[in-house]
Amino acid sequence: MIQAFVLGAGLGTRLKPLTNQLPKPLIPVCHQPLITHAFDHLRRAGAREFIVNTHHLAGAYTEAFPDAHYEGLPITFRHEPILLETAGGIANIADLIREESFVVYNGDILTDLPLAPLWEHHLSSGNLVTLVLRTEGPGQHIARDPATGRLTDIRNMLGTGQNGTHQFTGIYAVHPAFLKHLTAGKIESVIPIFLSLIRSGAPIGSVVADEGSWWDLGDRTQYLEAHRAIFSEGGTFPAYDPEARASWHPVHREAQVHPSASLRGVNLISQQAQVGENAVLEDCLLWPGARVAPGAVLRRCIVRRGMEASGNLDDTDV
Repeated sequence: MIQAFVLGAGLGTRLKPLTNQLPKPLIPVCHQPLITHAFDHLRRAGAREFIVNTHHLAGAYTEAFPDAHYEGLPITFRHEPILLETAGGIANIADLIREESFVVYNGDILTDLPLAPLWEHHLSSGNLVTLVLRTEGPGQHIARDPATGRLTDIRNMLGTGQNGTHQFTGIYAVHPAFLKHLTAGKIESVIPIFLSLIRSGAPIGSVVADEGSWWDLGDRTQYLEAHRAIFSEGGTFPAYDPEARASWHPVHREAQVHPSASLRGVNLISQQAQVGENAVLEDCLLWPGARVAPGAVLRRCIVRRGMEASGNLDDTDV
């Protein structure tokens, strides 16, 4: 694997007002932008170059990666003035793709599932596209032939009577020949194209990867749950980097938490965040530079950069 395309152009509607300040792939996860977890996952699997499409708050990517590199690997940002969806986004980077397969990775997921089986199967199978699936989880819309891994339907949209048995993880390998089926500048999802290719008998395949963890951080419930799971006793994320896991702490060393404050459950308090005297936090996320006023009581709240939370709040984004 040389190139990986990370989808970063979504609007993040389900996460508003959090995404009024940052694009969804840049929301803090374990004190670092979500997209850097994708980069780490991919580079461990052999990626040496990243491409990221942008649209909403595109300037935030430049702020996060001023030299357009991550851990020494180059990032090419491709802006979409009009949001092109998944197929349109892939078509829009066709000129950047080398004459070899690449990986597409949704920018709003957090996972440590093994990527090696995807790459090995994709290269040996001759598939145009190979999706990573899981047997458990929400949205079990993908139907497949268990003998070959080939997709047979999606949500019974081909009328096969198969509503699906597997969840699509948002990660897939793509052969360059797939680009011929896309239309430059067209606002289009990959799903209709997958369906058309399945109908024609083209090789659209899959691998099942049930190992590891997987979260869709497109909504606040999963955003909070991922942190609870990561920092709970026995947490194993990310399986591909135990040393990183050992270095993570819920309260960043550069955060300021008053000694009289009470922290209950799992709270992530990021760098330069401040928690005032006698404040109470329960299962909350504080972004870098967030503030909690003295005496405030917060339960399952998320406080953004530069914002201050006060009073008694439940399930509130500040």
